[in-house]
Order: sequence, then structure tokens, then C-alpha cells
Amino acid sequence: MSTTETELYELLGVSRDADGATIKSAYRKLAMKHHPDRNPGCTESEGKFKALSAAYEVLKDPQKRAAYDRFGHAAFQQGGPGGGGHPGADFGDIGDIFETIFGSAFGGGGRARPRRGADLRYDLQIELEEAFHGKSTEIEIEVSQNCETCHGSGATPGTRARTCNLCHGQGQVRAKQGFFVVERPCPNCHGSGEVISSPCRDCRGEGRVDKAQSLEVEIPPGVDTGTRIRLSGKGEAGPRGAPPGDLYIFLHVKPHAIFQREGTTLATRVPISFTAAALGGSIDIPNLDGEDVTIEIPAGIQSGKQLRHRGAGMPVLQGRGRGDLVVEIAVETPTKLSKEQRALLEQFRELETGDECPESRGFFNKLKDVIGG
Repeated sequence: MSTTETELYELLGVSRDADGATIKSAYRKLAMKHHPDRNPGCTESEGKFKALSAAYEVLKDPQKRAAYDRFGHAAFQQGGPGGGGHPGADFGDIGDIFETIFGSAFGGGGRARPRRGADLRYDLQIELEEAFHGKSTEIEIEVSQNCETCHGSGATPGTRARTCNLCHGQGQVRAKQGFFVVERPCPNCHGSGEVISSPCRDCRGEGRVDKAQSLEVEIPPGVDTGTRIRLSGKGEAGPRGAPPGDLYIFLHVKPHAIFQREGTTLATRVPISFTAAALGGSIDIPNLDGEDVTIEIPAGIQSGKQLRHRGAGMPVLQGRGRGDLVVEIAVETPTKLSKEQRALLEQFRELETGDECPESRGFFNKLKDVIGG
């Protein structure tokens, strides 16, 4: 049995006789661990996640698994030994996935494929008002770009790379270890399959150079901290003309002096006078859209009471409508009274019957019962 035949089982950490439930459970645990959303910017975890998904794609399907157990990766090549014995099975796409992720370690063969450039991350801070309205902004980032001198080839203009004579363009070399044959990146061309005898002076054979680049970023209304914006093809250029990676903009919304945010809900704390709380009325609150929101205050409202105004919160990201505005009332007790105000309050106290504040009366009555008991 060759090492390539057991590679998928080893990748998922299961035995060759594992049942479907065991394979599914192992895949879910590993996929959750290496998921790109849990490991932002980590190309190693992203590659691991793709490899796990490709392995599970085969082992969850009894027909594909049987072909893999019998023929190894060769079962998924067009015209491979597994093709004739399994009519209707679509193994070509799986073979392409394996070859892209694992290279020729699964016996894929063929010339070495150009390595895609790395994805990049850029952290951008914005104000809550900008998250509300959306905006167009310009960022500057230093990133590897295709060398203008050699147009990304890595070779001096007028020359070109030649096929590596050690691996014959495969990018991999085989070495025998006991009963097994393993493949490793070619030490002569470092896995590229080509050798540049006359490297470009400006990029030293890399085909790319670091340059500052200005990019326009469109921020849609309703974004929040953690929102990612992907700029396709704006990441690091691939070596020797390979496709570039992507640039991910990670947004961070700054704390606001007045409003707190939870999803599409805006919340704020509004102090009102004790007379407004007792008599009721209305207050106008300036909102992020520049319009005043009128909040009706019911008579007798207490501190801590929350009033909700529908449709006055944050916009729904890439959707319709808006969230709500939640106003928490804080009844403010006056700290300075004129003689006339004090006299009126003294008169009010003399007229109190206890029915005005049932909660406080109930508390003290309960306290007397507990202490008396």
C-alpha cells in the first residue's frame, strides 16, 4: 500500500475502515478549526481547510471512496484506472481539486502550476456616521506587483526561463525511502518547474517588486466592526506572472459619544427632568441621518425605562430598511432649587398621599413586614 492511498484518511485523522458518521464528525471538527472566518489572513489555515473539504468530498461518497481505496488518486484523473469501472461518477473535478491543493503528491503529474499570490489584510477604522451613510475612501498600501521591466516573467528582457533539467518541468522530484516513493519540491527550481539563467535586475528573478498602491474602497451603508470587503486581484502578485491574491479590508467602527450599537439597533441614554417624567411630554433626539426623532414620554415614566422607535436605527447591510432606536430614560433630580421652587415642592410634599409613588410605598411596607416578622 502506498502513502498516497492513505493520505486522505490521515488528513482527516481516521482509519481506513472508519464509517461515514466517524468521517463526518472528524471533518466537521477539523473544518471548524481551520475555517477561514476563524483564521482571517492565515493562508496556511485556508489551504488546510480546502484540503479537508476535498478529502471529505471523496470519503463521504461510497462510490468515490471505493475508487480511491482501489486506485488512489489515479481514480480521479481523466481516463484513469478508476474511470471505466464506475460509470457516471464525476471524478475529473475532484482530481483537479486535489492537484490544485496537494500538487503531484497524489500522483497528478503534469507541469508545475504557477503559485497564486498571497491574500493581504488591511484594517480600516471608520466613524459610526460613516458606517451609517456608507462612503468612498482611498487607502494606500504597499504590495508586491508585477515587475514592469520583465512584465512578471522574472527574466531579463529578451530572455526567458527554461525548463528545469532536474525535474523536467514537474516542479517535484521523487525519492525512494524504503518501500515508499515520496515527492518533494525540486531543489533546483524550488518547485516552479523552470530555471531563470538571466534574472531581471529590478526584481531579481521574482517577477514582482514592492510598490505603494492607492486603491478606492466603497463602503456600503450598514457595515459593522468585523465586516470584510474583498478587493479581488488586489493582493500580492504571484511569482513570475502567476495570478495575484485578493485584498481583504477589515472594518473597525469607532465608539460613538452618544450612540451605542448592537447589530442594526442604536441605543442611547437620555436624561429628563423629574417634572417631565411626572407630567409626560415629548423630546426630540438628533439622529445619525440628520433628522430629529420625536420620542413621546408617558406621564409617570421611571428611570431605566426603555422606549423604542421603529425604523430609526442602522441600515440593514445589503438589504432594505433600518433597525430601531432604543432610548433609555434617566430621570434627573434637580441639584439647585430657587426659593420659589423649594416652596412649591414643600407644598407638594404636604399634599402627598403615598399613591403617587406606589413602588416606593410597596417597598417600605414589605420591609416593615420582613423586619416585623
